[in-house]
Amino acid sequence: MGNPRFDLQRSHIDELVSIFWGKGSLLPRMPKNNFDIVTVQDPFWRGFFAWFCARRLRARFNVQVHTDLSAQSFFRRILAQFILRRADSIRVVSEKIKNQVEAFGVRAPIHILHIFIDLPKFRNIIRHLHTRPRILWLGRFEKEKDPLAAISVLEKVRETGIDAELVMLGEGTMTQEVAKHASHKPIMDILRPGWSDVITYLGTAHVVLCTSLYEGWGASIVEAHEAGVPVVTPDVGVAKKLQEAGGAIVKIVPHEKLAEAVVDVLNSTTADLKNEPKPWLVENPKEWAQRWKESL
Repeated sequence: MGNPRFDLQRSHIDELVSIFWGKGSLLPRMPKNNFDIVTVQDPFWRGFFAWFCARRLRARFNVQVHTDLSAQSFFRRILAQFILRRADSIRVVSEKIKNQVEAFGVRAPIHILHIFIDLPKFRNIIRHLHTRPRILWLGRFEKEKDPLAAISVLEKVRETGIDAELVMLGEGTMTQEVAKHASHKPIMDILRPGWSDVITYLGTAHVVLCTSLYEGWGASIVEAHEAGVPVVTPDVGVAKKLQEAGGAIVKIVPHEKLAEAVVDVLNSTTADLKNEPKPWLVENPKEWAQRWKESL
């Protein structure tokens, strides 16, 4: 036990073994047992290693695509094309990503299935807003998430006279850099790397801020929307689909307008808006796991 999604997947097949999980290693070990399928979470260097494993094991090769391929460098797109053309099956998180994969000329079947999220858990959050206007940022501290932009947004928001604070929940290769920028800015009230308090902080947040340069799907903005928390985000991932679905506020603006949109949300007095189930989100864990199994 440990990772809910991994445990859910493992419950629907005979055996599931992680050979390249989390941060991985420079020299991941080749599995020794016989496996029917090798699946990998991206079509880049991990994908290359997984393809090598699948060939050695004479197993089917399944590739998952969670990111926006159009936002990748030329070299990474070439690598992705090489890997995806050699896949026996492919799972993507959105119709947009499916179209990008198809443009690579792949012949393998492509299945659309989003990242598993325990949606009722977020929808049932009872909100008790913090006494100060609280901006919440969720994500990995990586360049594509642009966490430093959140600090810049906070500065601009406070320049308008709003006594706001920023909570950043996450971790990644930029953790020290984010902490350094935060330490030199007294307006940065809270920095809490880690994921254990996501539910707690969603319940106290006035607005969730996304600063990502690109997203394949955008789990954090889905979680915030399901919790009824207003979201300010660029046009990334499923932001538009959430906006069209109604319910909690989703403001989609260019990166340079993020601070202005946050100010608008903090100055508004909208009532809590609960969200209804969406047909394109799979809520039942067993159904999600079965569809995942079929995508292999």
